[in-house]
Amino acid sequence: SSGNDGNKKLQLYSYFRSSCSCRVRIGLNLKGLEYEYKAVNLVKGEQHSPEFKRLNPIGYVPVLVDGDVVLSDSFTILMYLEEKYPQHPLLPSDLQKKAINYQAANIVSSSIQPHQNIGVLKYIEEKLNSDEKLSWVEKHIGNGFVALEKLLKDYAGKFATGDEVYLADLFLAPQIHTAIKMFNLDMTKYPLLLRLHEAYSELPAFQNAMPDKQPDAPSS
Repeated sequence: SSGNDGNKKLQLYSYFRSSCSCRVRIGLNLKGLEYEYKAVNLVKGEQHSPEFKRLNPIGYVPVLVDGDVVLSDSFTILMYLEEKYPQHPLLPSDLQKKAINYQAANIVSSSIQPHQNIGVLKYIEEKLNSDEKLSWVEKHIGNGFVALEKLLKDYAGKFATGDEVYLADLFLAPQIHTAIKMFNLDMTKYPLLLRLHEAYSELPAFQNAMPDKQPDAPSS
């Protein structure tokens, strides 16, 4: 399979506010890969359309299309990009540091993000109320952030696991951004994560992947 040999541009099905899509946007930017942005409006329910469900049966963004290859799930997509496009590695060669990157990424993707996705929050708001929704989000983000502070304290340098940007950073940056911008979380309890947030704000590959920079973001 010749894959992406100039004739076919990568396509990313994304929603501007999706933190899972943001992780992949950062990875693509870091590796210098051009892609076509295909907006899927989650608020309007476009992820449930038969066309989109053919790409991803579970109906989540992101989805990456690379020629004949159709992949969903940000972790899967990033591992695929890492193996196919080795420029700007997303993982350190050191085995322990690599494992810490997997661990940090998994705390974000399995212990925090699922609790704040659109379907869950809508359900809580309808069944309970928006105060409950906020305390739910704060509790689950808080639990995850406490764990991340502890996990990374012995590894962090300028970035999460040293002075190079790696996989953990791709998961952390959108999550911290969401906590601050969408949920107004008090970050003073998480000094390490706050410092990382500031470091990410200086990197174009990260900033250009943020929600407000996407083609489907509403112009303020």
